[in-house]
Amino acid sequence: MGNHVEHAIEMHGITKTFGKVVANHNVNLQLRKGEILALLGENGSGKTTLMNMLSGIYFPDCGTIKIQGKEVTIRSPKDAFELGIGMIHQHFKLVDVFSAAENIVLGLDGGVHIDRKAVNQKVKEIGERYGFEIDPTKKIYNMAVSEKQTVEILKVLYRGAEILILDEPTAVLTPQETDKLFAVLRNMKEDGKSIIIITHKLHEVLSISDRVAILRKGEYIGTVNTAKTNQQQLTEMMVGRAVSLEIDRPKVELGEEMLKVVDLTCLNADKIKALDDVNFSAYGGEILGIAGIAGSGQKELCEAIAGLYPVAGGSILYRREVDGHPVMENIVGQPVDTIYRKGISMAFVPEDRLGMGLVASMDMVDNVMLRSYKRNPGIFVDRKKPKALSEKLIGELEIVTPGVSTPVRRLSGGNVQKVLLGREIAYGPNVLVVAYPVRGLDINSSYKIYELLNEQKKRGVAVIFVGEDLDVLLEISDRILVLCGGRVSGIVKPEETTKEEIGLMMIKVAEKTKEVNA
Repeated sequence: MGNHVEHAIEMHGITKTFGKVVANHNVNLQLRKGEILALLGENGSGKTTLMNMLSGIYFPDCGTIKIQGKEVTIRSPKDAFELGIGMIHQHFKLVDVFSAAENIVLGLDGGVHIDRKAVNQKVKEIGERYGFEIDPTKKIYNMAVSEKQTVEILKVLYRGAEILILDEPTAVLTPQETDKLFAVLRNMKEDGKSIIIITHKLHEVLSISDRVAILRKGEYIGTVNTAKTNQQQLTEMMVGRAVSLEIDRPKVELGEEMLKVVDLTCLNADKIKALDDVNFSAYGGEILGIAGIAGSGQKELCEAIAGLYPVAGGSILYRREVDGHPVMENIVGQPVDTIYRKGISMAFVPEDRLGMGLVASMDMVDNVMLRSYKRNPGIFVDRKKPKALSEKLIGELEIVTPGVSTPVRRLSGGNVQKVLLGREIAYGPNVLVVAYPVRGLDINSSYKIYELLNEQKKRGVAVIFVGEDLDVLLEISDRILVLCGGRVSGIVKPEETTKEEIGLMMIKVAEKTKEVNA
């Protein structure tokens, strides 16, 4: 064979369409034995579809796949397993009431009768070999997200996978957990495993991979050596043109206190505290970032501030003018209409865009009207203003749509998000709450939205930005409030903290929270 590089996977001319949508077009991809290949591309560039063809979930329309040098046909996940391919999906498929070990052997021959001792022993051995920490007897429902991910990875290793595919594995992890995962992946590589990691976080690509393969709009752009590339080059390959990666943080004079949250407590459906004694203020002319691992109370906090979530204790005070004098008014227990009539103007862009924010089957004009029809009671609703506003939004925010009368559900995620944000901003709020505003958006749309938020900040709005990407939060926020298990573990200034420090605050509540806010 001479100096020939051995490939674990070769995909050649792979095309996959869904109806009229071309998810992958004539894609070529090679994974070498014993390397970590990052698969990079914006949302919708076809990364997951391509990998789903390797793991037997989809079948290509045309093209060939070779595994370890032999041409193969992968028609089912079982075929993929037999070829030594294991995929760890973004959403875990584990049985909650079973232990780690039971989940790991689930579906293997031998049925119900498992030799627990032998399984626990083997799981422990795999764990030690690669540096996993796992208790095989622990039940899934007692596990943190990172432990569940470990079980998913052990599941495929236990079945003898030689090729591992991980889909956005760090989306749910703190910086410390990400470091641990990367250490494990490097150990696997040392052991001769071949690994593909799907991601869109550029700094992670640079730290973990040997090579990077880039997809753009379903097409294969090329593969580069990680050691010879940088964030700028990767972004240009991913987007197709030069893009500035700087996120502005304009200096704005701090304004009045617009919102004050005092001892806020909320219960979830199981009567457990979703928010526990939360205290903070938000000021005009600042972006207050909110960080925390998923499910730390972000959703409840946003909805409580918007008057949509029942409050069990504490108060939420909004600034409003009464006879030309500012007063802080408590909105807890007041219906949303009343709050609105009192001239308290806040806007909320929820993470569930089509469920909570917009009506999918209605067009843009009607969705914009949802915000303003109360001002025009009566049979004849004024459609002129909302229509003019819709047209203005399309122009200013570069919204891609056949027209203002197209149902919102036919727009892409980025455009839906711009409609929602545009509508809320047009309303001229004093407090703007946005939850994960760039989730699922391409780089262009994301930067457009950061710009919009900075515009609002310059207008003296208090912007509350709930985000998951710590790098972005550190760049755009003036202060960052960290939530951990429904409690505030601290409020920090980006220039006085590090990503690691925030990571630790995300999993441990500091004792002195009260003083930070005083």
